[in-house]
Amino acid sequence: MRIKPSSRESGKGGMGRPMDAVSLRRKSAYDRIHFATMALESGAKRVGITPLAMYRRLKKQDLIRGRLFRHYDLLHTQSLDYVAEDIAETLQNREAGK
Repeated sequence: MRIKPSSRESGKGGMGRPMDAVSLRRKSAYDRIHFATMALESGAKRVGITPLAMYRRLKKQDLIRGRLFRHYDLLHTQSLDYVAEDIAETLQNREAGK
């Protein structure tokens, strides 16, 4: 028995229709937000703080948009450990004024 891929996996909208531009933007936005959330939580765990504290520190240094969203195309291809280390190190450098 062959299992059909979901519409999300096949790049098509519901009922086998191709995804329109709005659907693609929503998917892209969802993927970026999901990635940033995972990176934030993993970074917080690495630093030993709560995800909320990490969020506040990253936002203050503009690293959510300026790092995670801006460099999504490169970072999302890396391991979660790599991204957590990268964001923790970048945050430490920014807060130290480097």
